[in-house]
Amino acid sequence: MHIAVILPRWVGDAVMATPLLRALRTHFGDRARITGVMRPAIADLLGGSGWIDGVVPYDRHGANPANRFGAAVRRLRGDRPDAALVLPNSLSAAALAFAGGARRRIGHAGHWRRGLLTEVVRPRRRDAVVPPPIAFMELAAALGVPPGPLGVELAVAAADLARGDDLLASLFPGRAGPLVVLNDNSSNGSARAWGVAKHAALACWLADRVPGVRVLVHCGPADRDHARAVVAAASSPAVRGMGDVADLPLGLSKAIYARAAASVSSDSGPRHIAAAFRVPTVALVGPTDPLVGRSDPGRCVEIRRTLSCSPCDQGECPLAHHDCMRLIGVEEVGTALLDAMARLAAGTATRPA
Repeated sequence: MHIAVILPRWVGDAVMATPLLRALRTHFGDRARITGVMRPAIADLLGGSGWIDGVVPYDRHGANPANRFGAAVRRLRGDRPDAALVLPNSLSAAALAFAGGARRRIGHAGHWRRGLLTEVVRPRRRDAVVPPPIAFMELAAALGVPPGPLGVELAVAAADLARGDDLLASLFPGRAGPLVVLNDNSSNGSARAWGVAKHAALACWLADRVPGVRVLVHCGPADRDHARAVVAAASSPAVRGMGDVADLPLGLSKAIYARAAASVSSDSGPRHIAAAFRVPTVALVGPTDPLVGRSDPGRCVEIRRTLSCSPCDQGECPLAHHDCMRLIGVEEVGTALLDAMARLAAGTATRPA
């Protein structure tokens, strides 16, 4: 049996699809060949898991024509899937499964795509937001896959770990305290950002209270200037960033989070990478519905403000006041983070070996 899984394009959603991929492999074993249809960056993110047998690169917004819709359709038609699980709730994803010739096309309703699917899966609870790990698992049930653990999981290659260790050694010479990773970036606009000043203040707050702490400002290629600004504003040897690292693949991000003692993140992809490595995390949730991003409720403390305008789920604040993020205090976040680190040290939070 050949199963194609059309994966989300966003990092966080792709991490939240890992319980589904694990469940497929566990249930079918060698009886099924699983192909991931995804952006090359997502293939890097999921690399090493052993759950996927092959990759069809697909990025309809990307610059490389070899990864566009038509090229992905031709690859799928050349090795026609028996079934396609369509995880993104978009018209284009369903159209890809249809044009790619998948015999069974399984997805949720919405976005005028019923005619492109052979099986429409209705959420078990229609009166509430269903977190992505559960919603994705509902699609697998159509193939007879029983519900499995919902914990997200990633693997990191030894070479990436070594590179991460070298980077940390070069950024923090002489320091060996706990590593705290700060992340303020989001691919969806500025509304989720907490800002340079508050991240710098938090970094200094931690440096004053945690002996030998290493505060690393994480970033992606598009957020280098933001990371540099946080480091400059903090002006402390305890605070360094990834803004000047020449190459920033997701493999390096995985290695960094695999070494972290704790993290603070906006409601974006790195929050879920941290969850995949069981890192105690404080998530700053502003304009988004917290249920949509809840991948690790046991080790993640969500801080948010209950406002009449939130959640708006907008990339930019439509009222231009950013209150859902601006009103979150530095000491509030720092205290929650120290509590999470204390629980880890006391053994009430677990980490992988």
